Amino acid sequence: MTRIVCVAGARPNYMKIKPVMDALERRGAEVILVHTGQHYDESMNDVFFRDLGIRPPDRYLGAGSGSHAQQTGRVMAAFEPLIDELAPDAVVVVGDINSTLACALVTAKAGPLLAHVEAGLRSRDWSMPEEVNRVATDRLSDYLLAPSPDAAVNLRAEGYREDQIHVVGNVMIDTLLANLDRARRSDVLDRYGLTRGGYGLVTLHRPANVDDPGALRGLLKALGEIADRCPLLLPVHPRAAERLAELGVPGGIRLVPAAGYLDFIALQDSARVVLTDSGGIQEETTALGVPCVTLRENTERPITVEEGTNVLAGTDPERITATVNRVLDDPPAPRCPELWDGRASERIAAVLLDGPPAHTRPRPTDLVPRGAATDRQHVL
Repeated sequence: MTRIVCVAGARPNYMKIKPVMDALERRGAEVILVHTGQHYDESMNDVFFRDLGIRPPDRYLGAGSGSHAQQTGRVMAAFEPLIDELAPDAVVVVGDINSTLACALVTAKAGPLLAHVEAGLRSRDWSMPEEVNRVATDRLSDYLLAPSPDAAVNLRAEGYREDQIHVVGNVMIDTLLANLDRARRSDVLDRYGLTRGGYGLVTLHRPANVDDPGALRGLLKALGEIADRCPLLLPVHPRAAERLAELGVPGGIRLVPAAGYLDFIALQDSARVVLTDSGGIQEETTALGVPCVTLRENTERPITVEEGTNVLAGTDPERITATVNRVLDDPPAPRCPELWDGRASERIAAVLLDGPPAHTRPRPTDLVPRGAATDRQHVL
């Protein structure tokens, strides 16, 4: 039986790892779930496990918070002996958080095959820690599981071999479609006195937006002007709560506690517009056909702009206000990229379980001639 370790560490990972685990187990693999503990508070952790029906982790590393170096180092130190003990055939990491890179580094040095779900996403913004994590994890990976063709284009441009690259679709959409009916039965709108299409939904969590008081003050100014036209609901990410309290929030913006997965999907699904700095929410709104305005200067998910409902507004307050007003006046038509069909995890399982084992497969830096990608060899 093939033994595969699946790694999750923070809220963005949970929606991505669950369908992959399920698909692997349906194909007969032994799946071991490792939770690094990068997110550990109830609002960012336990509620998502309950909502998504994820079983308790088989192993919990308890990494906790800290600087990037501290967090990455703690995860590596805890994951290394675990990999030695479990001796898996492959390790699956998802996304772009510190846990993703830490476990990728350990896996690459220990020898099992490494698969990166969401490979090839690029923001072109080297100041984003996530961009560094994405690029480094891709470099270490045997299997580059891309969510869309543009991600595969990025990987080819960076020199990866064709046998490494697999366009599989978006696993977050697998989870979204599997839970959408349940989410729509949520009473969250009634709890907050909301009506479908009668509010805008806001999320803020990226350090560039919430850690700089000047940047956050500008965003709040823009949101206050937008709220004069469309009331805004802002579930507060723990990262932003203290800073929002310090600066104060304009009228028309309602702060509520961070929402669980099902409640948040329901809030997105019924929103008139979603304003966010989250990558995953850009994808979910596209799948739901809901207009999205991204409060960043760049996005690693340009497919949501080119083939979805997302509009990139930047962080200038006047530009944000003008962009949102334009979207409210003329919402983008619903559309969704190909392969965002709820079957990405099945394609991932096929790639991992039908491919050659580590001792015969070319590894990431092997040079393989065209037509010989199944035999491990070095070509000088």
